[in-house]
Amino acid sequence: MGKAPTVREILGKSEAFFEGRGLDSPRLSAQLLLAHALGLDRLGLILAMDRPLTPDELDAVRPLVARRGKGEPMAYILGEREFYGLEFAVTPATLIPRPETELIIDRALELFPGGALRAFADLGTGSGCLAVTLAVRFPEATGLALDVSRDALVVAEANAARHGVSGRVTFVEADFADLPPHPGGYELIVSNPPYVSAAEYRECSREVRDFEPVGALTPGATGLEVIPAVARTAFAALSPGGRLLLEIGWKQGPDAAAIASQAGFADVVVRRDLAGCDRVVEGRRPVA
Repeated sequence: MGKAPTVREILGKSEAFFEGRGLDSPRLSAQLLLAHALGLDRLGLILAMDRPLTPDELDAVRPLVARRGKGEPMAYILGEREFYGLEFAVTPATLIPRPETELIIDRALELFPGGALRAFADLGTGSGCLAVTLAVRFPEATGLALDVSRDALVVAEANAARHGVSGRVTFVEADFADLPPHPGGYELIVSNPPYVSAAEYRECSREVRDFEPVGALTPGATGLEVIPAVARTAFAALSPGGRLLLEIGWKQGPDAAAIASQAGFADVVVRRDLAGCDRVVEGRRPVA
């Protein structure tokens, strides 16, 4: 019977395997997967480098490495992803939260200082990362979050419970155009709708194309197909002076801003992410 491999040896083999498959961050992937399988944090993993793995531990590691080797995103394998300092459960029914989307939360905190937000809506909530984070950051606010996917809403509801905001966020299975009204209107409506063009989608990594829900990524040829519906719905449902924060693709700033203006929004501006790319269209419903 051969000598049991150590943590260090399994890490090295996994990293080389991932690198040979052309996967992103092969070393980090190997570390996170092995730590997850062994129930350790990354520091604990480093301290255990020379420890041999038991047969049961090897059996726990192998299927995770195989899944990653096929290109499955780390977030789906681990079952969660961090967003704005909070951990969110994710499944193949939901998009994986991206750091760029945090710009919407940053801007909401600027628009409503001191926790002043009272009523918001999230169109196309997915994992619920925007709605739940808004509820956490604005303890006096109530929100309504829509998604057409029942499977995604199950995940979003679990995330709301995880972060203690279930009583303040209502999840509804509905399309953008079917947003229930709020008495007096919503003060803020946020949305990260599908906006990837068909051409851009074809160029996405296989980790995205083969595993993330296509309907949450691309709406059609231009990527702008659902933005008019989001803008019209938001304008009708916002209170006077209320704000729309709408995530867009990096080439869509001028077109999306024009759509928001056509829907009636004033003070329309395109905000850029940390990479300097167009990322969020903001508009205000006029007071009069």
